[in-house]
Amino acid sequence: MVHAARRLRIGIVGAGHFGRFHALKVLSGAREALVGIHDPDAARARKVADEAGGVPVLSYPDLLARSDAIIVAAPAEYHFDLAREALAANRHVLVEKPMAATLEQADELMALAQKHGVVLQVGHLLRYSAEHRAITERITRPLYIEATRIAPYKPRGTDVSVILDLMIHDLDLVLAIVDSPIESVDALGAAVSSPFEDIANARVRFENGCVATIAASRISLKTERRMRVFSQEGYLSADFMKRELTMIGRERGLPLPGTGGFRRESVTWRDHDTLAAEHAAFAAACLDGAKVLVDGAAGRRALAAALAVTQGIAATRARMEASGLIIPPVQED
Repeated sequence: MVHAARRLRIGIVGAGHFGRFHALKVLSGAREALVGIHDPDAARARKVADEAGGVPVLSYPDLLARSDAIIVAAPAEYHFDLAREALAANRHVLVEKPMAATLEQADELMALAQKHGVVLQVGHLLRYSAEHRAITERITRPLYIEATRIAPYKPRGTDVSVILDLMIHDLDLVLAIVDSPIESVDALGAAVSSPFEDIANARVRFENGCVATIAASRISLKTERRMRVFSQEGYLSADFMKRELTMIGRERGLPLPGTGGFRRESVTWRDHDTLAAEHAAFAAACLDGAKVLVDGAAGRRALAAALAVTQGIAATRARMEASGLIIPPVQED
């Protein structure tokens, strides 16, 4: 008699934009089974549950009772509390980024996962992308990195700053390339259409001398996602929207006549289902004990960098106010 392969029973918390995508991906996953959805908005939860095959809408305690693992796709302010409760209940957790609001909270989640012997995975989706792999395979000794990630305004994601919404993707990629602690951060930013920073620019200096300049905006007229890397291996330019990468160096690609031995490599990549790859990795970690690609430590490091940028913006704003260059907002009674 042939037994069916075990499937990971997953419950999803949050029926918003990402929660819906997660639900549909679990539904189509070969090693996952969707057992239910929880959201305080019952109508929204029911709509997503119906779209995902009519799974039940459950209270959070009932969802925990029926699940092996929980995906936390609620607004960022609830990530820590929901993930903590799931980990304490001996459930594997995939929590969207940012994993928590503070480093102390991140440490608590990591400690709980270790105590109960369960998986804690953080939803840095671009870690599973073709472009992430293409860059990290080619660059190991960067000297200077320049990243731009801008997009038109959308209400979704404005419960946190553009640093935690968009810039954190590039911070995480930079941290994956630069094997060195952060030495200092200079940053500036402004809240334009939300209570949090909607535009931000950061200059991150690492202890090994590498410098990264990262710009992010969610109030732009167009979408642009680019990265340029100057490294000891050569020069790399990536356009994430066009899915194109060019590298000038000595080890890869076709010879460039008259350049003294330099080569040019041009790489393109097809559409790649990064969310499916993330789910497959989560299932493998939970069911097979596979290594977690984006574990709590990786999520904490990205969070620490994002918080350092936020603190850098606050310090810059304080200096400008003290110099009279900007007028502080009026405090309401």
